[in-house]
Amino acid sequence: MARRIDVTGADGVRLAAWEFGDPPKHGADPAESAAQHAPGVLLLHGLMGRASHWASTARRLSGRYRAVALDQRGHGRSDKPPRASFTRDAYVDDAEAALEQLGLGPTVLIGHAMGALTAWQLAAKRPDLVRGLVICDMRASALGAASQREWAEWFKAWPVPFATLADVRKWFGEDDPWVERPNPARGAFYAEVMAESPDGWRPVFDPDQMLRSRETWVFDAHWEELAQVRCPALVVRGLDGELGRAEAQEMVRVLPHGRYAEIADAGHLVHYDQPETWLAAIEPFLDSLDSSDSPDSPDSPDSPDSPGEG
Repeated sequence: MARRIDVTGADGVRLAAWEFGDPPKHGADPAESAAQHAPGVLLLHGLMGRASHWASTARRLSGRYRAVALDQRGHGRSDKPPRASFTRDAYVDDAEAALEQLGLGPTVLIGHAMGALTAWQLAAKRPDLVRGLVICDMRASALGAASQREWAEWFKAWPVPFATLADVRKWFGEDDPWVERPNPARGAFYAEVMAESPDGWRPVFDPDQMLRSRETWVFDAHWEELAQVRCPALVVRGLDGELGRAEAQEMVRVLPHGRYAEIADAGHLVHYDQPETWLAAIEPFLDSLDSSDSPDSPDSPDSPDSPGEG
């Protein structure tokens, strides 16, 4: 099941947050009361994504955490005001507002692509709200003007409207010039961000807003904010993703408490390409956070012998 919770982001933009596991139980039973106060996880999708892309991850985690996925501004069921701000500050402020209104902090932030950038910028800004961070296939280096031009041309190449969802899956999974080899998971990913209109299937987002969002971060490097993240952080890359191994390992080195995971047979959409392997990579990291929260743990911040990490 999915339960929607409306929250208010920066500048009054209405945002849709989603719980995909069983909702917290209400009652007098102490165990039920404890379930309402389970540790929080906030999942942030990438550019053009939506909260439902995290459904399988959120359901898996909901047995132990209050896992909430956010439709970020301009995406999914959240507001898409024509004159809204799509700056980095706006996205970070939205995530911060969602954490505070949902009562999730201190939380674990799990972000994919642009959502990962939002996550580490928020972790740097509000260390009191973030106890752990998972960065999925997002580069810290600047991508530059050529990359932005390529994206603009790519949007123009979309054969919208699509007649059927099957056409969506086929084009993004096979026919798209950006596809090197057939990728059904990619087709499914994009089918999920389409909505039926009178003339066929169109994206639920405005491509111009997506380009406006992207242009606020592609021209800059983001190493400084990465270095300011004080909590444990896991950098995950797909072997065939957009984040190269050398850059990913440098990100781990720059993070004060960085760790690294690499997933074979996965591209940029790591959690869609290999969902079970993705979960197998992040769950031990989450376990380590839970154990380090214990006052008796040698890794606890309260322990004078707590070791550093590379």
